Amino acid sequence: MNEDAVLAEFRAADALLEGHFILSSGLRSSRYLQCARVLMDPARGARLAEALVQRIPADLRAKIAAVVSPAMGGVIAGHEMARALGVEAMFLERPDGVFELRRGFRLEPGQQVLMMEDVVTTGLSSREAIAAIGRAGGVTVAAAALVDRSNGSADLGVPFFPLIRLDVPTYPADALPPELTAIPAIKPGSRAA
Repeated sequence: MNEDAVLAEFRAADALLEGHFILSSGLRSSRYLQCARVLMDPARGARLAEALVQRIPADLRAKIAAVVSPAMGGVIAGHEMARALGVEAMFLERPDGVFELRRGFRLEPGQQVLMMEDVVTTGLSSREAIAAIGRAGGVTVAAAALVDRSNGSADLGVPFFPLIRLDVPTYPADALPPELTAIPAIKPGSRAA
Protein backbone atom coordinates (compact mmCIF):
# COMPACT_ATOMS: atom_id res chain seq x y z
CA MET A 1 0.00 0.00 0.00
CA ASN A 2 1.62 3.28 -1.09
CA GLU A 3 1.20 6.71 0.51
CA ASP A 4 -1.65 7.72 -1.82
CA ALA A 5 -3.57 4.55 -0.97
CA VAL A 6 -3.07 5.11 2.76
CA LEU A 7 -4.27 8.72 2.52
CA ALA A 8 -7.25 7.52 0.44
CA GLU A 9 -8.22 5.25 3.35
CA PHE A 10 -8.08 8.24 5.74
CA ARG A 11 -10.08 10.44 3.35
CA ALA A 12 -12.70 7.73 2.82
CA ALA A 13 -13.20 7.61 6.60
CA ASP A 14 -13.38 11.42 6.92
CA ALA A 15 -10.32 11.07 9.16
CA LEU A 16 -8.06 13.69 7.54
CA LEU A 17 -9.12 16.92 9.29
CA GLU A 18 -8.16 20.53 8.58
CA GLY A 19 -8.43 23.38 11.11
CA HIS A 20 -6.60 24.36 14.33
CA PHE A 21 -5.81 21.37 16.51
CA ILE A 22 -4.21 20.99 19.94
CA LEU A 23 -2.14 17.81 19.85
CA SER A 24 -1.57 15.61 22.91
CA SER A 25 1.98 17.03 23.05
CA GLY A 26 0.49 20.52 23.50
CA LEU A 27 1.75 21.60 20.08
CA ARG A 28 -0.67 23.04 17.52
CA SER A 29 -1.29 21.92 13.94
CA SER A 30 -3.45 22.76 10.93
CA ARG A 31 -4.00 19.07 10.01
CA TYR A 32 -5.01 16.11 12.13
CA LEU A 33 -5.39 12.44 11.30
CA GLN A 34 -8.17 10.98 13.41
CA CYS A 35 -7.04 7.37 13.56
CA ALA A 36 -10.10 6.36 15.60
CA ARG A 37 -12.26 7.18 12.56
CA VAL A 38 -10.07 5.26 10.13
CA LEU A 39 -10.13 2.26 12.48
CA MET A 40 -13.94 2.34 12.89
CA ASP A 41 -14.18 -0.01 9.92
CA PRO A 42 -12.60 -3.34 10.92
CA ALA A 43 -11.85 -4.25 7.30
CA ARG A 44 -10.03 -0.93 6.80
CA GLY A 45 -8.10 -1.42 10.04
CA ALA A 46 -7.09 -4.91 8.92
CA ARG A 47 -5.90 -3.62 5.52
CA LEU A 48 -3.80 -0.90 7.15
CA ALA A 49 -2.26 -3.30 9.69
CA GLU A 50 -1.47 -5.90 7.03
CA ALA A 51 0.23 -3.22 4.92
CA LEU A 52 2.22 -2.04 7.95
CA VAL A 53 3.33 -5.58 8.86
CA GLN A 54 4.87 -5.85 5.39
CA ARG A 55 7.12 -2.85 6.18
CA ILE A 56 8.73 -4.69 9.09
CA PRO A 57 11.61 -6.92 7.93
CA ALA A 58 10.75 -10.64 8.05
CA ASP A 59 13.57 -11.50 10.49
CA LEU A 60 12.32 -8.85 12.92
CA ARG A 61 8.66 -9.90 12.50
CA ALA A 62 9.66 -13.45 13.44
CA LYS A 63 10.96 -12.23 16.83
CA ILE A 64 7.77 -10.44 17.87
CA ALA A 65 5.85 -12.44 20.49
CA ALA A 66 3.34 -9.74 21.51
CA VAL A 67 2.09 -6.29 20.60
CA VAL A 68 1.71 -3.70 23.36
CA SER A 69 0.02 -0.36 22.78
CA PRO A 70 -0.65 2.71 24.87
CA ALA A 71 -4.30 3.38 25.67
CA MET A 72 -6.35 5.00 24.41
CA GLY A 73 -5.35 5.73 20.83
CA GLY A 74 -3.16 2.70 20.24
CA VAL A 75 -5.56 0.01 21.46
CA ILE A 76 -7.35 -0.75 18.17
CA ALA A 77 -4.23 -0.24 16.04
CA GLY A 78 -2.32 -2.59 18.36
CA HIS A 79 -5.04 -5.20 18.23
CA GLU A 80 -5.07 -5.13 14.43
CA MET A 81 -1.27 -5.41 14.30
CA ALA A 82 -1.36 -8.37 16.68
CA ARG A 83 -3.96 -10.04 14.49
CA ALA A 84 -1.84 -9.44 11.37
CA LEU A 85 1.24 -10.82 13.15
CA GLY A 86 -0.59 -13.75 14.77
CA VAL A 87 0.40 -12.78 18.33
CA GLU A 88 -1.34 -11.49 21.46
CA ALA A 89 -2.30 -7.84 21.97
CA MET A 90 -2.09 -5.96 25.26
CA PHE A 91 -2.40 -2.32 26.19
CA LEU A 92 -0.92 0.04 28.73
CA GLU A 93 -2.95 2.42 30.89
CA ARG A 94 -2.09 5.49 32.99
CA PRO A 95 -4.17 5.11 36.17
CA ASP A 96 -1.80 7.39 38.06
CA GLY A 97 -0.19 9.21 35.13
CA VAL A 98 2.43 6.53 34.38
CA PHE A 99 1.93 3.72 31.85
CA GLU A 100 1.54 0.22 33.23
CA LEU A 101 0.04 -3.12 32.26
CA ARG A 102 -3.22 -3.84 34.08
CA ARG A 103 -6.28 -6.10 33.64
CA GLY A 104 -4.17 -9.23 34.14
CA PHE A 105 -1.88 -8.46 31.19
CA ARG A 106 1.68 -9.61 31.74
CA LEU A 107 4.85 -10.17 29.80
CA GLU A 108 7.24 -13.05 30.30
CA PRO A 109 10.78 -11.98 31.24
CA GLY A 110 12.58 -11.09 28.02
CA GLN A 111 9.47 -11.46 25.86
CA GLN A 112 10.05 -9.61 22.59
CA VAL A 113 7.45 -6.94 21.91
CA LEU A 114 6.33 -4.59 19.16
CA MET A 115 5.13 -1.31 20.65
CA MET A 116 2.31 -0.03 18.44
CA GLU A 117 0.93 3.53 18.32
CA ASP A 118 -1.71 5.16 16.19
CA VAL A 119 0.19 8.45 15.69
CA VAL A 120 3.68 9.55 16.75
CA THR A 121 4.27 13.31 16.97
CA THR A 122 7.06 13.96 19.48
CA GLY A 123 7.66 10.34 20.49
CA LEU A 124 7.14 11.07 24.19
CA SER A 125 4.22 8.67 24.68
CA SER A 126 6.04 6.01 22.66
CA ARG A 127 9.18 6.30 24.78
CA GLU A 128 7.04 6.17 27.95
CA ALA A 129 5.29 3.04 26.62
CA ILE A 130 8.63 1.40 25.78
CA ALA A 131 9.87 2.15 29.31
CA ALA A 132 6.71 0.56 30.76
CA ILE A 133 7.23 -2.54 28.63
CA GLY A 134 10.75 -2.79 30.06
CA ARG A 135 9.47 -2.39 33.64
CA ALA A 136 7.01 -5.22 32.94
CA GLY A 137 9.87 -7.51 31.85
CA GLY A 138 9.46 -7.24 28.09
CA VAL A 139 11.99 -6.18 25.48
CA THR A 140 10.79 -3.78 22.81
CA VAL A 141 12.42 -4.94 19.57
CA ALA A 142 10.61 -2.42 17.35
CA ALA A 143 7.94 0.25 17.31
CA ALA A 144 5.32 0.93 14.66
CA ALA A 145 2.60 3.50 14.04
CA LEU A 146 -0.06 4.16 11.48
CA VAL A 147 1.21 7.74 11.17
CA ASP A 148 4.56 9.38 11.88
CA ARG A 149 3.94 13.11 12.05
CA SER A 150 7.22 13.90 13.82
CA ASN A 151 8.79 15.37 10.68
CA GLY A 152 11.55 12.79 11.13
CA SER A 153 12.50 13.94 14.63
CA ALA A 154 11.08 11.11 16.79
CA ASP A 155 13.85 8.90 18.18
CA LEU A 156 12.23 5.97 19.96
CA GLY A 157 15.46 4.11 20.67
CA VAL A 158 14.32 1.08 18.64
CA PRO A 159 13.66 0.53 14.94
CA PHE A 160 10.52 2.48 14.01
CA PHE A 161 8.15 1.52 11.19
CA PRO A 162 5.34 3.95 10.33
CA LEU A 163 2.76 3.16 7.66
CA ILE A 164 2.89 6.78 6.49
CA ARG A 165 4.95 9.85 7.27
CA LEU A 166 2.93 13.04 7.26
CA ASP A 167 5.08 16.13 7.45
CA VAL A 168 2.82 18.83 8.84
CA PRO A 169 4.32 21.78 10.71
CA THR A 170 3.54 22.00 14.42
CA TYR A 171 3.77 25.13 16.54
CA PRO A 172 3.97 26.04 20.22
CA ALA A 173 0.80 27.79 21.38
CA ASP A 174 2.68 31.07 21.76
CA ALA A 175 4.17 30.99 18.23
CA LEU A 176 1.18 30.39 15.96
CA PRO A 177 1.05 31.60 12.38
CA PRO A 178 -1.73 34.13 11.72
CA GLU A 179 -3.92 31.63 9.86
CA LEU A 180 -4.12 29.42 12.99
CA THR A 181 -4.56 32.34 15.38
CA ALA A 182 -7.75 33.24 13.50
CA ILE A 183 -9.32 29.77 14.03
CA PRO A 184 -10.60 28.44 17.38
CA ALA A 185 -8.47 25.53 18.59
CA ILE A 186 -9.98 22.13 19.26
CA LYS A 187 -8.52 19.10 21.03
CA PRO A 188 -9.54 16.01 19.07
CA GLY A 189 -7.29 13.48 20.86
CA SER A 190 -7.81 11.38 23.95
CA ARG A 191 -5.20 12.79 26.31
CA ALA A 192 -5.37 16.09 28.17
CA ALA A 193 -2.56 18.44 27.18
